[in-house]
Amino acid sequence: MAESWPFLDTFEPNFRPLVVIELAKGTKEETIEWFTKRIVDKKANGGEYNMIFCAQLLVKPLVTESGDEHIYLVGASHLRLLLGAETVGLVKECSDNSMRTFTYSSRKTFKDFADDNHNFLTMAECQYIIKHELENLRAKDEKMIPGYPQAKLYPGKSIVRRLLTSGILVQIFPLHDREELKKLRHSWYGRVKVGYQPLDEIRCYFGETIALYFGFLEYFTFALIPMAVIGIPYYVFAWEDYDKYVMFATFNLLWSTVILEVWKRICAIMTYRWGTLLMKRQFEEPRPGFHGVLGINPVTGREEPVYSSIKRQIRIYLVSLPFVCLCLYFSLYVMMIYFDLEQWALDYHEANESNFSSLMLFVPSIIYAIVIEIMNRIYRYAAEFLTSW
Repeated sequence: MAESWPFLDTFEPNFRPLVVIELAKGTKEETIEWFTKRIVDKKANGGEYNMIFCAQLLVKPLVTESGDEHIYLVGASHLRLLLGAETVGLVKECSDNSMRTFTYSSRKTFKDFADDNHNFLTMAECQYIIKHELENLRAKDEKMIPGYPQAKLYPGKSIVRRLLTSGILVQIFPLHDREELKKLRHSWYGRVKVGYQPLDEIRCYFGETIALYFGFLEYFTFALIPMAVIGIPYYVFAWEDYDKYVMFATFNLLWSTVILEVWKRICAIMTYRWGTLLMKRQFEEPRPGFHGVLGINPVTGREEPVYSSIKRQIRIYLVSLPFVCLCLYFSLYVMMIYFDLEQWALDYHEANESNFSSLMLFVPSIIYAIVIEIMNRIYRYAAEFLTSW
């Protein structure tokens, strides 16, 4: 992939920025030095790429016109990306057209692989690998973030998450490649044509999730054409035989089921071809927000944060479950109050038969809608807090 950032001047001849890290303005120098050192430092000795204390990536500060150095560009060497592809369990196509989990030791058996082919991994895959490494960068012996004593750390705590919650790290986001984006724009919507969308190219640039979204929109648009063609006469002509409407409703019901089942098949074909259908998740790192002391995973043998299963069950059954039951009881109680208000409004209207009483019929529904919206916001906040806790 052609480099699209000629203004960069880095000591790495093949440095290609893929991800941007934005720190808060005024971040202390010792904090920046410590964080960038953890990103750049090598993994454990002996080629162990399953450690989570260093990322072994490439970092370069981006100096803005104002002279502030709070934005950093992150990339990785070709070797590091290949090893990262094995860590996250990417599935690639082999020379025999089968789909297998990529391993560095058997890299030459995969289709289109070459030591000098930097396009073997798509841009989306490279950015996913870097994002995975950054999010799973965890503290080892640090008790706090250097320069910020209030930002506490403990062994196994996600460094990026602590930086985000402390306001030191503003955001992490992928970087566009203008040349590749220009090519995609031209093949996608830059010219007038009738045809399918370049889903494979969209997937290579934006990732599988975005490609599946546009793939579904394309499929659903074509799937609605038969319903539209058959439905036009029903809206143009006034049929007196209502059996025809029953036939049209039956067709819509059957066709809606058919197109969803066919989409499942098409979706499975695309995800298999892109390698996400077979992608193994059992060896992935713990989520960045996971709390726990460092221990050895009995399945993978990796050192990672672990938490007592007994303590987790206690939290679920003694806190989360009673809270959910309490919310259900409260929602039922509010619903019964709504029914009482609705009956009161109906009785009031029957007794008065006025314009004001007619308006009062809508009051219970309005109050109920407002209360439900407030309860939804409270419940969502509580659910997210309890899930994280």
